[in-house]
Parts: sequence; structure tokens; C-alpha cells
Amino acid sequence: MKIYDFIVKDAENKDVALSEYKGKVLLVVNGATGCGFTPQYDGLQKLYEKYQPDGFEILDFPSNQFLEQAPGTNEEIVGFCRLNFGVDFKQFSKIDVNGANEEPLYNYLKTTAEEYRNKETAELYKKLKQYTPDIKDNDIRWNFTKFLIDREGTVVARFSPNITPEEIDQHIAKLINDEEVEIVCHPDFSNGCL
Repeated sequence: MKIYDFIVKDAENKDVALSEYKGKVLLVVNGATGCGFTPQYDGLQKLYEKYQPDGFEILDFPSNQFLEQAPGTNEEIVGFCRLNFGVDFKQFSKIDVNGANEEPLYNYLKTTAEEYRNKETAELYKKLKQYTPDIKDNDIRWNFTKFLIDREGTVVARFSPNITPEEIDQHIAKLINDEEVEIVCHPDFSNGCL
């Protein structure tokens, strides 16, 4: 199975076959408009402007599952992102990323790549545990978890929410240039890397 096997709803509630993105480098994000990480939309838009001409796309799936930090309708979320961050990459319908009603795409993404973290991630997750006590090992832990996908549709990395778009830039550049992405493990994590 590849990411191209999924059909999702865009912000206008129209079906979008992800096979439309074959041959492109993708960054899939579960965004939110009222989160401490919401300013990452600015960095995401800069990545999009930098690499989109070379076959890069960002797919934003807002989720209201984490302290209801993505309130409003799809139209309101898109409007907020355009007005405040100039976002013009593809935004999709609001979804659940965990639980009984999770989007099948996210069920797939969560099982394909180990999460890569930096030294601040452990402290972040310790703080977030009070808000997400029922999180399972592979679950999305918060808004702005990012999945990087190569031109063949293979998930090559999953980045924790506090990994910024700027930190991911070098990995996108390598995939754009058809180079292998090597992610180096941080010594504080036995199962998480940078």
C-alpha cells in the first residue's frame, strides 16, 4: 500500500485522489489554527514557495482533536491561514487523526515511519501527556506532526510537532534532488532521531 491508494476530502468537501500527487515530494501535516505551533504555517508556506516549482507539495489536514485547537469550519480555517500566513498550499477537510473515527490515511501514515524527535521533544510530550492520557505508541501526539514522503510515495520520515519546517528543509532538498535522506539519531532517544 502507498499513499496514492487513498482518497480524501479537500476543504470544499470534494474527493481528491492522492494518486494526483504521484512523482511529487510531499509533506503531510495535521495543522491547527489555535495552537502554540500555529506560527509554523509561516515556515511551511516558505518551504512551499521554495520547493513547489521543483515538484513539492504540502497537504494540510486540520484536526480539532487536541484541545479543540482547530475550531471553525473548513472555510474559516482556510481563510485564517491565508489571511495570517499567506498559505496557498492544499488544505483538506478537518479530520480525526486518532481514534475510532480517524482518517484512514492517518492510520496508514502512523504505521509506516518511526517518529523523529529532537532533545526538546521528550519534555514537550511529558507536558502534553496531561491532555492526551490515552495516546497509544503510534498515535499522533499533537498538532503539526509532519510526514515526509518521497517521489515514489514512500513515507521516509515522521517529525514530532516541535520539529520546525526550517529543520526539515534539508531533507526536502535531498528528496527534490533524488538523494537519499539520512536522519541521524539523537543520543537521548533509543527510538527517536533527528
